[in-house]
Amino acid sequence: MRPSGRIGLAILAVLAAAAVAAPWLAPVGPTDAGDVVLTRFLPPGAIDDSGIFHLFGTDRLGRDVWSRLLHGARISLLVATLATVVSVGAGVLIGGLAAVVSGRVSLILLGLTDFALALPRVVLLLLLAALWEPSAALVIVTLGLTGWMPIARLTYGESVVQLGRPYVEGSRALGGSRARIFVRHVLPNVAPSLLAATTLGLGNAISLEAGLSFLGLGVQPPTASWGTLIASGRETVVNAPWVGLVPGVALVLVVVGATLVADALERDPA
Repeated sequence: MRPSGRIGLAILAVLAAAAVAAPWLAPVGPTDAGDVVLTRFLPPGAIDDSGIFHLFGTDRLGRDVWSRLLHGARISLLVATLATVVSVGAGVLIGGLAAVVSGRVSLILLGLTDFALALPRVVLLLLLAALWEPSAALVIVTLGLTGWMPIARLTYGESVVQLGRPYVEGSRALGGSRARIFVRHVLPNVAPSLLAATTLGLGNAISLEAGLSFLGLGVQPPTASWGTLIASGRETVVNAPWVGLVPGVALVLVVVGATLVADALERDPA
């Protein structure tokens, strides 16, 4: 993998490890707060009257920003990962089926994919999120069901190329079924391109999750996610910029890391 890809992978690995180890790395719980008058808006590096060190300061309720960042990472990364799994699974299924089954079924599946691609995703996300009560589960389903189309198109295009290769004709001559040929031979050769698209989709999913939570249509307070943390800091940009800046920087790092990894995988699949 290229050096840029290793850097991106290291960024994602560090943030994922920090999210997993949040209960041990966080000095207090994400919703724990002492005396609000004494602990609200403490600057980064401050130590409160209880002797707790606040690496990134506190918010308007006296909650530790570092603790909320770590626990928010668990929610944001989990939601984005599950949404990506849903979209990739649906995309591979539909795209692979369209490539393997020719004729009217393939035309219908490709037409459905093109129609879904023509819909503005952000508008569709806002519409779906507004129709039901906001929650993490809704964000996962919504992101998953609105993000499968590029994966389906990629799977279809790559699979059609592989299905024209001599080894596929050999497998057919040996009596291999369409499903077996696709799973055993075509899909492994398509996997590198799918892995790059999946990594890029993960960065896109976490950005969209943060956007929905920021608008109040995703994860709901007091549950910490990066979107809700950024939203809580929008009114304190002048007097306490660290409240929204810290999760914003973390979000940028994840997107940059995912983009670097995807670019490296696309340029050098081996």
